[in-house]
Order: sequence, then structure tokens, then C-alpha cells
Amino acid sequence: MAILRLETGRQLDDLVSIGESLAPLNVRLDRWPVGRDAATHQLLAQPSLDEAQKEVLLRSLDHYFESLENYQSRDAIVLNPETPNLDGLLEKFSRPHIHADDEVRYIVDGEGVFGFVCPDGTQMELTVQPEEYINVLAGTEHWFHLTPLRRIKAIRYFIDTSGWTPEYTGTAIRMQAVAV
Repeated sequence: MAILRLETGRQLDDLVSIGESLAPLNVRLDRWPVGRDAATHQLLAQPSLDEAQKEVLLRSLDHYFESLENYQSRDAIVLNPETPNLDGLLEKFSRPHIHADDEVRYIVDGEGVFGFVCPDGTQMELTVQPEEYINVLAGTEHWFHLTPLRRIKAIRYFIDTSGWTPEYTGTAIRMQAVAV
């Protein structure tokens, strides 16, 4: 279940309250069940996946991709402590930035944290967990890091992958990372 931590220290853990808090940022959070397919769950239980296994996972969840308008492609990202250069991969998204394209993720295993800079300058962090879909609209100032689990499997959806390059804003992060 998602957890939204506000800069004030207040925490929200119900989807309705979290959605209301994210609305001014034009960030959408939803729950998408993975389903009961045994093959999908076997893939989710593995620490890493090769490209063929990722494609099987993607196809098993394509009914969500097909329901999205304007999204042209999708891929699967699998990160864990054994991922080569994990810290280097994460570093480029750990600072506040924006994208020219939406950042859309469907978390199917593990967890991660999206931080946001609100229109009034305050900050918040949203921990997303399995079966949670998040859509961060283009131009929304945010950052991302893994929780202490250092493990996530996510389906990424793209309108245009060229618009996904981070444009750093230079905003200082005031939120202190906390163990979830």
C-alpha cells in the first residue's frame, strides 16, 4: 500500500487521501492488480529477469498498456542489489528534475520512492509498492530513489522515450529518507 509522507512529518496511507494530496501536482496513483496467473507470479518471485522473461511479463500485463491512450511503447525495468552499477543508474534520478514526457510506472514487485516539489514549494515523498500505478505528468518536478530493500520491478510506459531525459532543476531536497 502506498505511503505519502509530507514535509511536515504527517503520513497518509489511504489511496483517497493520497490522491487528493497529489492532485495539485497532476500526479495520478491507482491500484492495478497483477492477477493470479502462476507464470507471472513465478517471474515476479525471481530476483532478476532476462530479456525474454521481461517480454513474457510485459505480455501478461499488456491489457493495462492497451487501455492507456497515447502511449506508444513499454518496457520492464528490474533493479536489485546485484544489478551492475545500480548506484550509478539510480543517481541520475535521485536529484530533482522534470521530463518533457510523462513518467509512468506500474510497480509489480519491490518498492520505490517518488519525491515531489509542490506548487507552494513544500515537498513530499510517495512510497509506491506492488500493484500501484503512478503517472507523473511531464513538467512535474520530482526525484526517485529505492527504499532500503533496493529492489523493484516496474513496467514503464512511454509516449516518446526521447522526452524521458531528466532536466535537473537544482532544487535542494529537504525530505530526509526514512526506512519504510
